[in-house]
Amino acid sequence: MFEYNINEITNDKNTLWVEKYRPSNLDTYIGNDQLKSKAKMFIESGDLPHLLFYGRAGTGKTTLAKLLVKNIDCDCLYINASDERSIDMVRDKVKTFAGTLGFTDLKVIILDECDYITPLAQAALRNLMETYSNHCRFILTCNFVERIIDPIQSRCQSYNLMPPSKKEVALHLGEILSTENVEYDISDVAFIVNSCYPDIRRVINSAQKQSLDNELKLDKQDILRSDYKMKVLEILKEQDKRNAFKNIRQLLLDSQVKDYAELFRLLYDEVDDYGRGHVAGCILIIAKFQMYDGQVVDKEINAMAMLIELLGAIK
Repeated sequence: MFEYNINEITNDKNTLWVEKYRPSNLDTYIGNDQLKSKAKMFIESGDLPHLLFYGRAGTGKTTLAKLLVKNIDCDCLYINASDERSIDMVRDKVKTFAGTLGFTDLKVIILDECDYITPLAQAALRNLMETYSNHCRFILTCNFVERIIDPIQSRCQSYNLMPPSKKEVALHLGEILSTENVEYDISDVAFIVNSCYPDIRRVINSAQKQSLDNELKLDKQDILRSDYKMKVLEILKEQDKRNAFKNIRQLLLDSQVKDYAELFRLLYDEVDDYGRGHVAGCILIIAKFQMYDGQVVDKEINAMAMLIELLGAIK
């Protein structure tokens, strides 16, 4: 179902599997079948509306955006809005690209991780989307659609990208390993998928890291250690609460995470395990700091403050 040939590989010279096997057409894009049908219509027509793709990290939002522009005759500008999110970016880069003469009749601007764009910059972007709509389209991707102002959402066709099933991801990874002539045990593939799901990017990166001499050799503890969220859970469950604060603080420092949304979700999902006898109080703490997350300047400090309160609640 996901078999590759050399012409379908995005860059056969790229040593990173996640880029080498980034889908370049709809046949190799897994999941979101209904959206794939719409994408096929866009490609066949050679045109597309303003689009907003949202959903969890690693579920194919950026891949689908790049796939669309690759298969449509257009000039494209890609901007990672987590790095450039100010109103100056909108005025200088976006407006300049949208307002100048191009080589094709259609221009497409991909704003990746656009939920990082400031509200003021989003307001300016809204006007540009309307002004240049005759010849310029926007594809926006984000993890949290609630951070996108309503006027922008109303100008886009919005799609919630859901992760493929674990079975689809496992088959996809199996095809990549076979193409790379890597021998593997299906149980090891299942372990990687279960540990990293639903982040397909992380699934592929973990498999490449664990492949040596044309064989998939798992260091299961290394995979678990690489996921800071699982390590946080382990620390919360430990009896040694005296060192928990220090260990969690060092863990967050080392992980260099920018977004803690998945941590909030995991702490809620596993609250019955680590918060026995204090479940209701733990949920209230998680909810409070999740609300703060969208308002604070330093998300790491906010996450650490939440974990301090959780440690106090379950001691």
